[in-house]
Order: sequence, then structure tokens, then C-alpha cells
Amino acid sequence: MTHRHVPVLTTTLAAVLGGAAPAAHAAWTLNMTPGITEISRRVYSIHMLMFWWSVAIAVFVFGWMIWSLVRYRKSAGAVPDTKLVHNTKAEVIWTVIPVVILVSMAIPAARTLIDMEDASGTELTIRITGYQWKWQYEYVKDGVSYFSTLDRDSDATRALQSGLDPFKVDHYLLNVDHPLVVPADTKVRLLISAQDVIHSWWVPALAIKKDAIPGYINEAWFRIDADKTGLYRGQCAELCGRDHGFMPIVVDVRSKADFAAWLKAQHAAAAPTATAAVAAVAAPAG
Repeated sequence: MTHRHVPVLTTTLAAVLGGAAPAAHAAWTLNMTPGITEISRRVYSIHMLMFWWSVAIAVFVFGWMIWSLVRYRKSAGAVPDTKLVHNTKAEVIWTVIPVVILVSMAIPAARTLIDMEDASGTELTIRITGYQWKWQYEYVKDGVSYFSTLDRDSDATRALQSGLDPFKVDHYLLNVDHPLVVPADTKVRLLISAQDVIHSWWVPALAIKKDAIPGYINEAWFRIDADKTGLYRGQCAELCGRDHGFMPIVVDVRSKADFAAWLKAQHAAAAPTATAAVAAVAAPAG
């Protein structure tokens, strides 16, 4: 091997390993997960229903096809029928069965879609605004607002030729400086929009993926089970520009009491700043 090929191979290997680094930190499966809300579990149930119907249809169709190929092969003496054969019973069967299958899928899917759009009776409203490349969370009736961006460790490591090892960064590219804090066992309404380009707020555990479109508000809601406190991660799922891959989402689910304490702490932290600003405006010019 000539020496001129070494840099090319080294660069290629580094790119492959660098691309694989985020996956090394993310827990993933080949299937959907049931999630942490009633709606997410219903979505998972419908997904599995359709999956097993697909498996059953595939087994039947391919099994019948393979059996026919073997049973009616020319080497076994099969003679092709040159006449068109009409079988009313067979035609009724292969029409009725697909209709029954589709109805069995459509009824639960329609009910779930209707419930997913029913945001009535919510107890907390949060406005989510997408920016290049961060999220802003505003607690509409509580006067709390902040930005959520990629955490500093991931941001420093992702820089070209940083020399830092992504495998040593906790939740590389999936962690933020300020997560979205929400209470469990509370119906939370989300108003999702964007400031510049189209983004998409996607958290698999909530079964929510809504586009954030400038000048337009999309609506979603969730109620997280009381025993599902903890951190849940997502990402922007719309190609929104150069740093699209560095726009993660972290949802911090807390008990109602812990959320109330957090909200009180946010108000207390904001109070000195507001007081100082009022004092600066009221102070006479020196």
C-alpha cells in the first residue's frame, strides 16, 4: 500500500467512527416503544396490530405462492389451464377478508387520532418555538421562559478537529443545558411554532412529532403517568439547516410537588433581575 492512500483511509475511518459515536450512547431498539402516556401506549398497540396483520398476510401469501410453485410445477406433470376460470366464492372471500382487516385497523386508529387532537381540559400550557438551532419554552400562564440548547460538552466535542472523544461525553448530542420541565399526571398542552424555518418537535416517549412552522401554531398534548418521572429525549426531526443534527430535546418529568417547587425557584430567580431593571429605570440621571 502506498503512503498516499493512508491519509484517505484514516480520514474515512475517522468519519465512520465519528458518525457512529452518537449511536453508542443512545439506547435504541428496532421496534417502537410503548412510551409513558396512555396515548403513546395506544399508538404502540395499533402499530403492533398492523405489524402482526402484515406478518400474517405475508406468511399466507408467500406460503400459498411457494406451495403453488412446488405443487403445480411442470416437472410434476402440471398442465397450464388456457381458459379463464371464474370462481365467485373465491372472489367474495378475497374481497371480504381485506375489508374486515382494514376495518379492524381503522376503528382503533380513528379513535386514537380523535383523542390525540382533543386538548380540552388542559392544566398547563407551554409554547414551544423553534430557532436555528435551539428551542424556546414559555410557560404561558406562569411567566417563565427560557432557551434550550445543546449542552456545552457535546458542543465542544462536535467541533471540527476538537480532539475530544465523543464516547466520553454523557449522552453525546442528546443532552441540553435547560430541559423542558413538566409535571407528571397533568394534562399539558403544547403550542408549537417556529421563528425562522420549519423545525419538528419529536419525543418518541410521548408519541408526539409536530412540525414547528413560522407563522403557524400546531397543537399537541400529553399526560404522563404519575410513576414515569425522569428524563426523556428527542430531537428536531425536520432538516432545518446546517446544525440540524445538534438540536436535541430533553423532557424532565417531575412529580407535581417537585414541579411546583421548580416553578417557584424560577420565579424567585427572576425576581431580583426584574427588581434591578425597575430600579435602573427609576433612578435619576446622574
